[in-house]
Amino acid sequence: MIGWLSGRLIDKEQPGHIVLDVQGVGYDVETSLNTFFHLESEARDLVSLHIHTVIREDAFILFGFADKTERALFRALIKVNGIGPKVAMSILSNISPGEFVQTVRSNNLLRLTQVPGIGKKTAERLLIEIKDNLQHFECDGAKDLSTSISSTVSTYRKEVDEALSALDSLGYKRHEALSVIKKIDDQQMDCEALIRLALKHLYSGHQAAISAS
Repeated sequence: MIGWLSGRLIDKEQPGHIVLDVQGVGYDVETSLNTFFHLESEARDLVSLHIHTVIREDAFILFGFADKTERALFRALIKVNGIGPKVAMSILSNISPGEFVQTVRSNNLLRLTQVPGIGKKTAERLLIEIKDNLQHFECDGAKDLSTSISSTVSTYRKEVDEALSALDSLGYKRHEALSVIKKIDDQQMDCEALIRLALKHLYSGHQAAISAS
């Protein structure tokens, strides 16, 4: 089992997916958006990731995390009935580790249901089953990966396309994501800023829909 990789980042064109060159071998690694943007801000030639390996009959999948806490939360999430790796990564892309712990401790059901793939019943089960596993997590005051993310230079068109691709991978419908981005974009925001602000707007819209139902 692979638990750690250190190498050169050679492909990061698709948000949430990278290729890491480790001594001449390219490893495909899936990441949360927090980790992805953290790696984009890295100025070093070499980057290191904590890895969780999933082995299936038809696949060998590596999930990479820049922070041990995020990997530990991922492992706790996939132990919950009905939460697979894809949904776990969606949760960690929508909610930072510190916010997730606070969400569970405060039984914030509504915050969880705004994540694509998480319905009310799944959120209720998640709150019940994962709470005991979070007793030893002390990331309330920890610095989230997002605080160390800096802007990357690219064209406006590329920023929008990457933001739409990331939101699509998180389960949002493309036309909904595009509608939100058109409203919020000032043609100066980078991909990371577009995604984070779009997620806030999509979450607010989801809350309003629930209140109206």
